[in-house]
Amino acid sequence: MGLAVSNAQGPGVSQTPDRLSPRQLVEIYRLMYLSRRLDDREILLKRQQKIYFQISAAGHEALQVGAALAMRPGYDWFFPYYRDRALCLALGLTPDEMMLQSVGAAADPSSGGRQMPTHWSSTKLHIVSTSSSTATQLLHAVGCAEAGRYFCRHPEAAAKAEGDYRAFHEPDFHDDEVSLTCVGEGSTSQGEFWEAINTASNQKLPVVFCVEDNGYAISVPVEVNTPGGNISKLVANFPNFFFAEIDGTDAEVCLRTFEAAAAHCRAGLGPAFVHGHCVRHYSHSLSDDDKLYRAAAEREADALRDPIAKLQMRLLREGVMTEAEINELEKSMDQVAAEAAERALEAPLPTLESITRHVYSEDIDPTGPLFDRENEAVGEAATEGKIKDHNPHTMADLINVCLHDEMRRDERIVIYGEDVADASREEALSEVKGKGGVFKLTAGLQTTFGSERVFNSPLAEANIVGRAVGYGVRGMKPVVEIQFFDYIWPAMHQIRNELSLMRWRSNGAWGAPVVIRVPIGGYLTGGSIYHSQSGESMFTHIPGLRVVFPSNALDANGLLRTAIRCDDPVLFLEHKRLYRETYGRAPYPGPEFAIPFGKAKTVRSGTDMTLVTYGALVPRALQAAEKAQREHGISVEIIDSALTTGKRLHRRCARPAA
Repeated sequence: MGLAVSNAQGPGVSQTPDRLSPRQLVEIYRLMYLSRRLDDREILLKRQQKIYFQISAAGHEALQVGAALAMRPGYDWFFPYYRDRALCLALGLTPDEMMLQSVGAAADPSSGGRQMPTHWSSTKLHIVSTSSSTATQLLHAVGCAEAGRYFCRHPEAAAKAEGDYRAFHEPDFHDDEVSLTCVGEGSTSQGEFWEAINTASNQKLPVVFCVEDNGYAISVPVEVNTPGGNISKLVANFPNFFFAEIDGTDAEVCLRTFEAAAAHCRAGLGPAFVHGHCVRHYSHSLSDDDKLYRAAAEREADALRDPIAKLQMRLLREGVMTEAEINELEKSMDQVAAEAAERALEAPLPTLESITRHVYSEDIDPTGPLFDRENEAVGEAATEGKIKDHNPHTMADLINVCLHDEMRRDERIVIYGEDVADASREEALSEVKGKGGVFKLTAGLQTTFGSERVFNSPLAEANIVGRAVGYGVRGMKPVVEIQFFDYIWPAMHQIRNELSLMRWRSNGAWGAPVVIRVPIGGYLTGGSIYHSQSGESMFTHIPGLRVVFPSNALDANGLLRTAIRCDDPVLFLEHKRLYRETYGRAPYPGPEFAIPFGKAKTVRSGTDMTLVTYGALVPRALQAAEKAQREHGISVEIIDSALTTGKRLHRRCARPAA
């Protein structure tokens, strides 16, 4: 290939690094060879129908081991993809741990047998749970880096607190930590790839992006996937980056390049982009046959670039090992892989009863008594003199007040989204009032709490939610806004396949307690189909996600406080029509007022029929019930469920009208 670290671009790149020692070369070879033999053992098990899927790192080993050895497991943070066996092995996952996932054992430390093979996770090593989705993890790495930077600048925010999610999330952070995230070259076509590069560049975040380019996205060759066939040429003008395009089959080049990339990030100079050209030694997976779309000559040429064969020849050529020593080492690794597989095959599978564990947090129940504080909280606030204004306020007012209260109470909260800041150019605030959201619900938050905690995002919904996942796994509480429900769909992949499943798929090891605020529904004459959608039912069918849809100001205040303090991801829907309606206004209930999820309220008594509803349909239902009583003598009971999903619905007593 001819590519080497000498074509790296970035400050502080060493052009004459020290040669690797014999001991280092042997260790790299051991890791690469063991990774290959674990792949081969899985292939054997798949053909024996003892496991059900296999996807290998064969041909990528040099690039991955080089990346791992340049990083600090348990110190830095890692967001790999499903082909990164050698990376995770070199970081510290053991052959036994890998084979336990291969067979879907209950003792699988990555997922408890819940994920396919090669979906890595380790809280000890800081390997964040991997999904099958492509490129989604890049935004998690960006949010993770943002969270690490925030904690380093505000270490007091990491203090443990009882009574909310912080009791179960103890942040671990370092001022020179790096986030490494890996992706295949095919996934660079995904929008989330570009959104991650954009934010990392803008904020000079310490993120190393590794593109593992084997020339194919299953059967699609790189020149079809990428304009010009080279992703490095397309990203070259992003500022603040260290760039390197290298031979990903040369272990020493890979290690030295990643060392330089990590040094760039640790120095605070910005992100890094390492594009490694490697080979796909086997088909995409064992469900694929590359002989159907790759010519024999092409496959033979790739075989000649096998990184393991190349390093073996170097060991012999430089006298680092003899042929007998290599054979002995390989035989011992063969045995390690075989014995790990045998032990895994004896491990018990998960029980059927365990399948619902960790859908939601096992630590905090937002439907329970911890958040059942409606009457007590109001009384306490009045006694302590915290309620000075007894006038009724709109839903918009009480949401804004709740955000102020919670940000004052909890320094881990950050708020971002499109147009949520008062003004991104802070100097303007000396002469302008500030935006604070298109509906003004975040007005004054940036002015009060600063631009590190309240800021505008790019106009990219997946970016907003994907970064929030990264913040969440680090123990922060991102309260993000999607400006209109009609435009939530680019974030659907992040919500459905990442955010809601993070806890379950990692068997409770990771969680991302994110709050997504979303204005929803029609409000504007002429708003048409793109400012009036109400598709909440699509989200209520997502396990792991709680959905809340209040109908009045007091409920919005109490349910939002519960959403922020609980340990689950919450989609908090706010009907735009209700923001400043006369209906449902209420006095400020104090800073500890909370309403548990799953607790409905009877808003009208009746004897003939019961109507259960939520959101803007509550006042409409009340109007309809009055008409039914008046014109037809039908007595209708109306229950406001607030659409709080996740557990069985319980009634709560109707409060007297204000």
